[in-house]
Amino acid sequence: MTQPPINRPPTSNRRSAAWFVAVGCTAAAVHWSIAVGLVAQAGWPPLLANVAGWLVALGVSFGGHHGLSFAGHRAPLRQAAPRFALVSGMGFLVNELSYALLLRLAPEHYGAWLALVLVLMAGLTYLLARHWAFAGKAAP
Repeated sequence: MTQPPINRPPTSNRRSAAWFVAVGCTAAAVHWSIAVGLVAQAGWPPLLANVAGWLVALGVSFGGHHGLSFAGHRAPLRQAAPRFALVSGMGFLVNELSYALLLRLAPEHYGAWLALVLVLMAGLTYLLARHWAFAGKAAP
């Protein structure tokens, strides 16, 4: 059984981008806070703490993008959720590899390095989310 399309008006590109930035900043703040907090307060290794931060931020990100950034998209939840998880997961792999390389240069700057890689991945995530993860069939 197929899920009916979401019956919300589509958001404009400008409004979609603004919501994407707001949701992305929120998710990045959650990700960064958890990762840096686990390193500073619990003594976790930065790369492991980064995984924990991403897992929590994934839920924040999907919920916000599904309901706000790409409101009115026509992709059913069962299509959008795994696609977004794949986009986010691929972005996280690039994030983690970049973070690992930067940590080798100066491990004491783990917080700054994480902030840098989070910002760099945002544009690619927006494009993939908008044009693939939340892309549904056009209304007849």
